[in-house]
Formats: sequence, C-alpha cells, structure tokens
Amino acid sequence: MLKKVYTALSVITGLGLMTTAAFADGLDSLPPDQKQLYELVDPAIPLGGTPLKDFVAKRPPPWKIGYASTYAGNTWRAQILTELNEVLLPKYKEAGLVSELVVTQSDLKDATQIQQMRQMVDDGVDAIIICCSNVTAINQTIEYAHSKGVPVFSFSGYVTSPYAINATENNTQGGYTAAKWLAEEIGGKGNVLTVSGIPGFASSDSFNVGAKKAFDEYKDITVVGDVAGKWTDQVAQVEVQKFLATNPTEIAGILVQSASENGVVNAVQQSGRDMMPIVLGGEASAACYWRNNPDFISQSFHFWPPRADARLVWDVMMRTLQGQGPKIQSILRPALPYTIDDVKEAIPEDCDPNSTAWIEPKGDAWWPADVAAQYFERPEDPLAWRPKK
Repeated sequence: MLKKVYTALSVITGLGLMTTAAFADGLDSLPPDQKQLYELVDPAIPLGGTPLKDFVAKRPPPWKIGYASTYAGNTWRAQILTELNEVLLPKYKEAGLVSELVVTQSDLKDATQIQQMRQMVDDGVDAIIICCSNVTAINQTIEYAHSKGVPVFSFSGYVTSPYAINATENNTQGGYTAAKWLAEEIGGKGNVLTVSGIPGFASSDSFNVGAKKAFDEYKDITVVGDVAGKWTDQVAQVEVQKFLATNPTEIAGILVQSASENGVVNAVQQSGRDMMPIVLGGEASAACYWRNNPDFISQSFHFWPPRADARLVWDVMMRTLQGQGPKIQSILRPALPYTIDDVKEAIPEDCDPNSTAWIEPKGDAWWPADVAAQYFERPEDPLAWRPKK
C-alpha cells in the first residue's frame, strides 16, 4: 500500500476515470465477468499484455524467491510476513518448488529498495515480489531484473514497468464501494470524515479518487475533513482525536483506509461522541467492537486482506515461473463484503480489542482457482505442476 502516486493520478477528477473501452490486448483477453471488474480503475495502471506471457524460468525448481518489502510497521505487514514464511514457503518447499525466501525491508526509501532488489538479482534469486513500491522509481531496476531472467511481481499497489506483473486490489473500485456504502448507511446526507493512508501514495490516492466519485453522487453529503491515518492504528487514533477535539461539527460517518480502523474506533469512543458508522477493512480488533455491538454497521469489506493478498501474488508468481503465461499485466481484485455473521464465525464473543490479527475472506474467495485459470494461457494447479522431463 505504500508507494508514491503516479503523476497521471493528479489529473483525475470527478468522472475522469477510464473504462474498459479504452484498453486493448491484455484486458480484451479476459472473459466478460472479469473485464467488468476493471470498469473503475486508476488510469495509470497498465492493462495491456505482458512479455512474461512467454516467460521460461532460467533454471528448474526449486526456486529462490526474494521479497523486497518497503515497510514493516503495521498489523497488515506483519500478517503478510506470517503468511509467506509460515504457510506458503513450507508448503512449496515440501512440493520441491521453492528452496528459500529472502526478505528485505527498505523503510520507505526508494534507493534502499533499488539496492536490495539488485543485490537479490546478483545473488541468484529466480523471482522477486515487491510490496507497495513507488510506481515508477524502481522501473529501471525491474528492467535490470528482467534482463537477468528474474520476473518481478508487485502486490498491494502497482508499478508501470512493462516487465512486472501487478497482482493487487482495485483501490479505486474499493474506495467507490466503501463510500457508496457509507453514504447509504447514513441515509444519503450528513458530514463525513475521511481517514486516508499516506497522501501522495498511489493506494491511498486511488482509494480516495473512487470515494470522491461516490460521494459526489450525494448532494447532501459533505466531506468536512481528511486526516492521514498512515494505515497505522496509533497514528489514526491521534489524528482523529485531534480532528474531533477541534471540530465540534456533527460527524455522520467516517471512511477509513485499513489498517487504521481500530484507532478510529478508539478515538471516537474517547471523544465522548456517540458512535457513528465507520468503514471497517478487516482488522480483528475493530471487528471485535462490531462483534459486541452488532447494530453498529450493516456490513464491512475486505479491501486488501493481507494473507489473501500474499497468496494472490505468490500464486501469480508461481504460475508465471511455471510457464503458464499471464494474459494481462495487472490482475485486480474487487472489494468483498462481509457481515456480522462472518465476524461471529471468525472471532469469539470474548474477542481481543487489541488483536493484531485480521479477518480474511473465506477459503479462496479472494482469488478462486477457477478465476485464476482465466488469467493464464496454460493454467495448471501450481502446487501439482512439475517440470516436463
């Protein structure tokens, strides 16, 4: 989720969002039900075909994988690492497909991530996963990796290099979905506070573009403020507390970008105001409040479920290494709703209001196997695949 916004995003206003009619090649190769998921997108996301469709791994498995992360400071990032290290790596090691996972953190510094990625390539990794990177700053490094036979896969965000595959959530669609729901939840009128991620970073800004489009459809809704929660509960709590303390106006609802909704819930409780509808993303801590107050909201959404996001990019990477042939450069997933019944099933009544866990989509709902097959020319079960002798 953490990467600087592409320059083109600054010119997006109102309805200036591209539709499927503007794209060709990669997107046109998808079936109609999947193409519909691209009707509302950040226009900077590349949606054409990819040279990795004909990729052949430079050596047989087991493969050495690099994960060049940009940040490790919130619950979302912690869940990603847990899924990679404790679930996916052991499973694919046992299958003889992966030998090791090399992890680096760049602390939001582009130059550091570039150096770490080049070192991974020079040290012989077979593929690199990147998270939340600047959409253009590492393009030359991605090209360098490609020249050495190392494909790059970006998740929870995108890069514009033609030599990378983006496997990520559709943030603009997610923002629109969240704002549309909140507007209806508060009766189509009232003051709304928005809590962004990191302004100027693509995931945050793309989400807000979609949200603005939805709010603009309601003439009686006014966005009275926007604070930067930085996808971190502690930060969001402080910023929302300051806003509520200095702005006595009534707030009908709050639109929040995960992972900071628990901080927002805490801030409202400590403000002495009545609780209003708040968009929840997936943090189990905030869901615990909902679990104990079932009339709080009517539903919530998975925008970027961390473990499911990790499985998505891993699956896309493995299929590409196996020569299955991705059809499109950017594979986008839509926001998925969930209900209080799903919360009750996921966490107990005596749930932990300070939990660092997340509620995830059930099973493979984020990236179903039958859907995955539609994004590849020669689809196979990546765990069952073996190199031809």
